Amino acid sequence: MPESKPVIQDLIAKARAGDTAAQGELFSRCRNYLNVVARTQVESWMRTRVDASDLVQQTLLEAHQAFAQFTGSSEAEWLGWLKQVLSHNTQDYIRRQRAAKRGGGRDLPLDAESRVGLGPLQADLPTPSQMLIAHERELALADCLSRLTPDHQEVLQLRSLQRLPFDEVAQRMGRTRPAVQMLWMRAIQKLELLLNDGNDCP
Repeated sequence: MPESKPVIQDLIAKARAGDTAAQGELFSRCRNYLNVVARTQVESWMRTRVDASDLVQQTLLEAHQAFAQFTGSSEAEWLGWLKQVLSHNTQDYIRRQRAAKRGGGRDLPLDAESRVGLGPLQADLPTPSQMLIAHERELALADCLSRLTPDHQEVLQLRSLQRLPFDEVAQRMGRTRPAVQMLWMRAIQKLELLLNDGNDCP
């Protein structure tokens, strides 16, 4: 039996007590999650596929430097705090991109996007996965998403997280609507298998 991962609450407590290894694992465990949320936030506004890796790296660096300011103890509080840091960086990123394209930026009301997590995906998943996500398994879901093929990741990102209609998803992916619908169904099935295998995704 593989050794189970420490829960986020334990990692937070150990990191707060000065355990640098626990702090490193705490941030590492959230990378896939932040990558999914960052792509969802930025792509919802920019309407184009982006590489969110720099945005995630900046967020992790800033969160690491400001770790002493985090006062919570639960996984939900930790993810909420990280999303706040990510939201500020996302707004700055989008303003810079729009200023570069239009010759001038403007304030963007990102309040809705700043609250983006993986919750919207549950509406498109069968009941077992709804139950898993409802019990604060967003990190496990993000890790499982990262194990899917690029096409499966993209169709879930566009359809289930950004909530785009199938016609627009088909246009963005350069496929027909029936092909995209079949791809999405297969992606859901694969994600279900990963989520229901009895273990968190590595």
